[in-house]
Amino acid sequence: MDEIETHPFKAFVPENATVLIVGSFPGRDITHRKLSDDEWFYGTKRNQFWKIISGVYNEELLTKAGKQKLFEKHGIGIVDIFLRIKRKGNNNTDSNLEIVEYNDNAIEKILENKNIKTIFFTSQYVGKSFLKRFPKTENWKNLPSPSPRFARMSLEEKIKFYKEQLPA
Repeated sequence: MDEIETHPFKAFVPENATVLIVGSFPGRDITHRKLSDDEWFYGTKRNQFWKIISGVYNEELLTKAGKQKLFEKHGIGIVDIFLRIKRKGNNNTDSNLEIVEYNDNAIEKILENKNIKTIFFTSQYVGKSFLKRFPKTENWKNLPSPSPRFARMSLEEKIKFYKEQLPA
């Protein structure tokens, strides 16, 4: 697989953001077709991210606008660590990604915002990649991966964990 994929979404960081969620890169089925207006970060059918966030805030999140409104209300920003990648295989696992370019410019701008108090990584792999690029980062935590492949925790356990960490 020699095709270079470019991230389809810009970072979303509301002015009141005190929390930043950092992921890796959208799934293959997101980057290989025209997106609807309602598709956004972690929008693949199998990824549990929005089910988890919906469970944390007890709110149905079906549209991009609804997801952004919820993040604005709770001061949550979202960005991915990788800007451009190649896939080594035909699946969505992080270990399948060959990094072409990091999303350094967007992340540096976000980190200049002194309101960000805590950074959450959607996997240990994302955390390691982020901390390699930004080694002075403090106040960070790994969240359980929203990937269905991370089966050590049930969806309900992931919701409980996220609820204990994210702003109320």
